[in-house]
Amino acid sequence: MDFKDYYKVLGVAQDAKPDDIKKAFRKAARKYHPDINTGPNAEAKFKDVNEAYEVLKDPERRAAYDQLGQEPPQGQGRYQPPPDWDNEYSFSQGGPQEGEGFNDFFDTLFRRGGGPTGGMGAKHGADSHGRIEITIEEAFKGASRTLSLRSPVLGPDGRVTLQDRTIAVKVPKGIVEGQHIRLAGQGTPGADVAGDLFLEISFAPHPVYRPDGKDLYLDLPIAPWEGALGARVTMPTPDGKVDLRIPKNARAGQKLRLKGKGLPGQPAGDIYATLKIVNPKAETAEARAFFEKMAQEMPFDPRANLGG
Repeated sequence: MDFKDYYKVLGVAQDAKPDDIKKAFRKAARKYHPDINTGPNAEAKFKDVNEAYEVLKDPERRAAYDQLGQEPPQGQGRYQPPPDWDNEYSFSQGGPQEGEGFNDFFDTLFRRGGGPTGGMGAKHGADSHGRIEITIEEAFKGASRTLSLRSPVLGPDGRVTLQDRTIAVKVPKGIVEGQHIRLAGQGTPGADVAGDLFLEISFAPHPVYRPDGKDLYLDLPIAPWEGALGARVTMPTPDGKVDLRIPKNARAGQKLRLKGKGLPGQPAGDIYATLKIVNPKAETAEARAFFEKMAQEMPFDPRANLGG
């Protein structure tokens, strides 16, 4: 999204006082109001003026804009969040969403980007909401995280700045995707009581498992003779490898259930293994001869049920 220089839009310096910002806004709003200015770009400029004022009139939003809304290096022309922004976790404030109808830069910085949206002056600070990504193995065994956050702090000069702080988070074992962890008092500071921080759990993509609540699903490859004759195979679980019995005449797509081997809890989840029959490649003369013998001695039509 394109960078917006809100100071330039209002025609004020970056260290402008709140009264100067208000005066500049009133002047620009009168100049570009659609009822007064019928020029082709007046409506767009009027919208930009209102958008800039929404940010610069609020101490917390202004502080977030000053620290996160930096103009990109010469020639890039696009807003670039910090390199680790929303990498493993992201945050946003609670309460009604403001800035509806503003441009993508405003929307990213103050709604999706997690910048402050007010609440420091209230007696009870606003709750904050975030997302933290963990692995399925961490959900199975429990984990800990140290999060780095930026919090608004009111300085002696009356301006709000964002200061870094860290929070230790304990992820309990058995937690499921979409569940929330509540950290009391870690949300937006208030005059008397700070709000809470709610972290929603999401799972990182896994090469083997597909989670559904406390249950885990996976595809289990087996050889044709294992499916036909039955076998005992070794398959992985988050708690280590287990032996699984493949029944005789097993078919592709058949599900086998390992009760209680999913994510822990009361009750624990299950693991469902979907059988996937994998044929070996006939890359040698001996292998091709073997398949030819099977075709001659084991008449079998896999399309018999199609009719016709």
